[in-house]
Amino acid sequence: MIKKKLTSAVSRQHFPAAKAMQHLHAASQATMDFATLDHHRLHRKGFSEVVFCQCKTAEQVASIFYELSRHSPRVLGTRASPEQFEAAQRRIPDLQYHPLARVIWLDRNPGKKADGVAVVAAGTGDLSVAEEAALTLEVMGHHPQRIWDVGVAGLHRLLDKLPALRKARVIVVVAGMEGALPSVVAGLVAAPVIAVPTSVGYGASFGGVAALLAMLNSCAPGISVVNIDNGFGAGYMAAAINAQVQPMAKPKRKKEASR
Repeated sequence: MIKKKLTSAVSRQHFPAAKAMQHLHAASQATMDFATLDHHRLHRKGFSEVVFCQCKTAEQVASIFYELSRHSPRVLGTRASPEQFEAAQRRIPDLQYHPLARVIWLDRNPGKKADGVAVVAAGTGDLSVAEEAALTLEVMGHHPQRIWDVGVAGLHRLLDKLPALRKARVIVVVAGMEGALPSVVAGLVAAPVIAVPTSVGYGASFGGVAALLAMLNSCAPGISVVNIDNGFGAGYMAAAINAQVQPMAKPKRKKEASR
């Protein structure tokens, strides 16, 4: 609204262009005692700045969420504690929280969500990271299909889900331990696979490093890899891909020549 008014005033020569640029720059960010918020990110990237809540105080998270919610109908925070959520909810009553994923979100403009994404978790121990990816997708306007507990220890479980996986336009695969599941999935589907290593596993998994290296060294084509436990990063990338990729039109059959 501010941008439209300024543009109109400048075009009618009622407002100097240089001064209008100063106003636009000031409106694009908010400076707080402990943070500088990037309000322009909503217009630049299509989604508002996401809050990494870990290492912030409950009041800092509450203040940041309140400021962001004044400019965007959708706000997302990751790695949030119950205390941070409670402090933020006191200021924003319609805020929501998922304790397993540790995600806080606000969605005042739900609308229709886009299909085309699958989020796959190797085991129940990977669900916190997988849910972080799935909730990121939902807040960004997508409707992910959740496919849980289909790790390589029982491949028949994955094969049962193959028809659903082959319908997806992009797939997020979350796995710990040896990290083999993304390679298996990528070898069975045409869609791009975003692999997420988790820190789940015994000692020699080295907190997810073993899974990360396995995914980076995959021989299956079409895999990209995000950081250990980074469900948010995978969900954000999947949302960006699904927003761009459209279903391919089926070729029309040529009419048979009449005899």
